[in-house]
Amino acid sequence: MNTAIFKSVGLLGLFILLASIPAKADQPEPGKNYRIVVEKIIKSGDALMENYSPQNSAVTGNGYSRLYFDVFESSGMEFNLGLQDDSLKQKIEFSFSQMINLSMNGEDPQVIRSTWDQLKEDLDLAVKRYAADDEPKGFWGLALQSFLILTREGMEAILVVAALVAYLRRSGNGEKVPVIWKGVGLALAASVATAWAFNSLIEVSGKNRESLEGFTLLLAAAMLLYVSYWLYSKSGSDRWQVFIKGQMDKALSGGSLFALGAVSFLAVYREGAETILFYQALVSGTTSDLNAIWVGVGLAALTLAVIYYFVRVASIRLPISLFFSFTAFLLFLMALVFTGQGLLELQISGLVSSTPLTGWPQVDSLGLYPTLETLSGQLVMLGLFVAGLCWMKVNKKSSIALMKKLLANESK
Repeated sequence: MNTAIFKSVGLLGLFILLASIPAKADQPEPGKNYRIVVEKIIKSGDALMENYSPQNSAVTGNGYSRLYFDVFESSGMEFNLGLQDDSLKQKIEFSFSQMINLSMNGEDPQVIRSTWDQLKEDLDLAVKRYAADDEPKGFWGLALQSFLILTREGMEAILVVAALVAYLRRSGNGEKVPVIWKGVGLALAASVATAWAFNSLIEVSGKNRESLEGFTLLLAAAMLLYVSYWLYSKSGSDRWQVFIKGQMDKALSGGSLFALGAVSFLAVYREGAETILFYQALVSGTTSDLNAIWVGVGLAALTLAVIYYFVRVASIRLPISLFFSFTAFLLFLMALVFTGQGLLELQISGLVSSTPLTGWPQVDSLGLYPTLETLSGQLVMLGLFVAGLCWMKVNKKSSIALMKKLLANESK
């Protein structure tokens, strides 16, 4: 392994320090049976549904909002479910956002009741699947849970970091790689500070957290869009690469270098604080051997390092133009995912409306949610990228002419 891989393992290993941050006394406990919480949600939700009419839409919408923030989230159930099954947690979050927005908009009672029935089924499934007696038993059960947390939360971040590091090295700017690692280091520090703030200054639950996550995701998506287009503009013919290499130092001396560092920062920060809080809950809620948690963290860090190494090796073997194109596509795909996820968080916080689209699939891993707002946001991102490619194609002839002129001057 080279120095860069040891850096990635070392930085990821800093998450081992997360348990030293004082946790709240009411920190959610992994494996806790939330049957009572679900029964309260269902009882209150049924009453809201029974009394719903378009004329009292605001009352019903606010009622479901309180059920989400004051019961589902503040009880720790949302947080605990995220430890166990993030996909199911997101599905329940989405259903809650739909109930709130549909009610607020005075939609047809049958539409709202259908959504409410599905939400009740998912809540019941969460309790049945993750009841108290389902808590991982033994050393390796706890280690597996610890491993899955860091692997799941760190996968996207390590792919972004690896792609950016590989790009700088392939373009002959290996000396600028520390900018990427500085971004990662600052993100880890910011994650610790944010986790401490959630524990000490503001409530972990509530709209503050959802809003912060949403805006961070959208900012990361915007930066990824910029960098993906910028990288794609560097792909092309081998002769064009001669010109690109000659101009790379100039291009990376300004805002583009800052953008690369900012992308690495946002990629890590978007999940860093939540990962710390997940591990706090895991540590405070178990009576098993804590060494199992650290084993899980170590194995996860090693797995992410292997993924980092694989991306590095693949980047060396690919032709440079193909590598630039692949990296640009990877970052743009993540921009689309972050856009959908960010808008969903803002829908949950009530800052963005939610208009359901019947028949559209929900794919959490792709940030794909069946609402007009999330899909419109992703279509805007796609349109901006396509517009950029069209603009680049229109100007390709003048760029090639400039390249030939520069190459001719160099040959004299």
